[in-house]
Amino acid sequence: MYPEATGVGTESEGPSSGDAPRPGEPLFADLLAYTTEILSFYDRDFCLTHYAAKLKGVYGGAVVPGAAVWEIYPSFLDAKYRDEFLRVFHGGSPASIDLPPSPDESPRSAFVFATANGVGIIESRERDGRSVVEEQEHVILLHQATHDVLTGLQNRRRFGDRLQRAMAALGGSKPKTALLQIDLDDFKAVNDTLGHGAGDTLLQLAAGRIRDALQDGESAYRYAGDEFAVIQLGKEQPAEAERLAGSLVDAFKNPFVINGIPVFVGSSIGIAFGPEHGTDGEQLMKAADIALYAAKTDGRGCARTFNRSMLLLLEQRENLRRSLRTALARGELYLEYQPLIRPPSSVIGFEALLRWRHPEVGIIPPNVFIPIAEADGLMDDIGRWVLEEACRQAMRWPSSLTVAVNLSPAQFLSGSLTDTVAQIIDAVGIDADRLELEITETVLLEQTIDNIDTLNTLNVLGIRISLDDFGTYYSSLSYLKNFPFDTLKIDQYFIADLDTDLKSQTIVRSIMNLAHGLGINVTAEGVETSAQARWLIKENCDCLQGNFLGRPLGVEAVSDFIRRSPLRVVRAMERSNRAL
Repeated sequence: MYPEATGVGTESEGPSSGDAPRPGEPLFADLLAYTTEILSFYDRDFCLTHYAAKLKGVYGGAVVPGAAVWEIYPSFLDAKYRDEFLRVFHGGSPASIDLPPSPDESPRSAFVFATANGVGIIESRERDGRSVVEEQEHVILLHQATHDVLTGLQNRRRFGDRLQRAMAALGGSKPKTALLQIDLDDFKAVNDTLGHGAGDTLLQLAAGRIRDALQDGESAYRYAGDEFAVIQLGKEQPAEAERLAGSLVDAFKNPFVINGIPVFVGSSIGIAFGPEHGTDGEQLMKAADIALYAAKTDGRGCARTFNRSMLLLLEQRENLRRSLRTALARGELYLEYQPLIRPPSSVIGFEALLRWRHPEVGIIPPNVFIPIAEADGLMDDIGRWVLEEACRQAMRWPSSLTVAVNLSPAQFLSGSLTDTVAQIIDAVGIDADRLELEITETVLLEQTIDNIDTLNTLNVLGIRISLDDFGTYYSSLSYLKNFPFDTLKIDQYFIADLDTDLKSQTIVRSIMNLAHGLGINVTAEGVETSAQARWLIKENCDCLQGNFLGRPLGVEAVSDFIRRSPLRVVRAMERSNRAL
């Protein structure tokens, strides 16, 4: 490696020898097959990756994949030629460099141009100047037309062409064609919090990791945005596709370092095989997309292979999506209310919980239909209805009781939340301090400045703000410093084994001490047993919520619970207190 280039290709997250396409990858296949030029391409470690047949004819045994550029062109070790070569290598404009004459005294020159993965060289020897220029332009234009400028991977146009050709070649006993669709998990959060420059850097680094995982017969493409694809040919399937998918998932488990900040972004992968899952490119892409969706649904950071049951589930989801668009108008959505209890025996309010009763399917869980509503842009209308309905119901309760309403990230980021809340409070006539809005930490990852403004505006209106599911997402302490929270809700994950697990006890106790030190109340979610309640009461938890003290109730049952709750809650608390 050149002394002046120390560090090039050696950074932990920088380009490496894997950045260059492998010799078997059909990167410049069309050009290299037909050109009469002495043409060659080198990666960022100065190693030969692709070359035209004429280069081999001129330089013989020196031309092997991986050979250093100075093994073929030793003149580039000479300072007279080296500086100009390195200038182009580091992204400078193309240059024509006069080289020492060939052994037969023929004048020669090297046209050097930068590529996304290194450099290309076209050597000319007593050629007509015009034809050399034309060939140079052809090389550059072909590269630009078939490659993504940002990542250096082959682009969507090249992907479509290669997939169709691969599918057309299938037949007889030939191995299957495998398609892997790759999607980056949580890429949007990085783009929104660190900026588009960081997002671009992340895409470049991700492309490098994908390239590093490839072997012969495997080629990578940037399909769109944060979506990538790999076509795998001539391999034993499904074993080889599953091996590659596992390598890619593992490659994304380590953090990316961007501007000194470690960023964790996983990969979800969908796998499909031709002709088994599709006889043309479009069918195979659809199958891989469905498998990718299954990987996302199964928790992300994993790979799934297409099967017919996935298609059935997708069709069912599409049917739900269509039904959800009319569910509100048809009166299929309704609210239940779960009591919030302050020890020793006070009911201080209820949390409103959205439900959907489908006329054919029956009750559909919120974790199924709410993501659909968010993805389809329905949460503004549904969220407004939930907020207004909950406030109107609360007006029927004693004025001392509050109502808590969950806000989805999509609803929170709509830009009209504060106006909507103010309008509903005025229309319903409820006191602002009787309303508590619950948000999750995922909301805070999106647009920090806008979030501060929105939360501060709601706080000025007198509305209480609760941070829901605390401890299960990112749990940055900066949230507690920068946002005006009234309540922290400890996720039920930490409550489930609270009476037996010392780690959970330590975490819950620490959260409560931290919150109380900041003047923030604490609510424990998912209290299911008297043992959990006893421990929380002993540690001075402000509020308890869970089936042990009260299950979610319909509108009519809420009124009955309020009338009977003092006796019921006292008895439950007495059972807990007697065991203290």
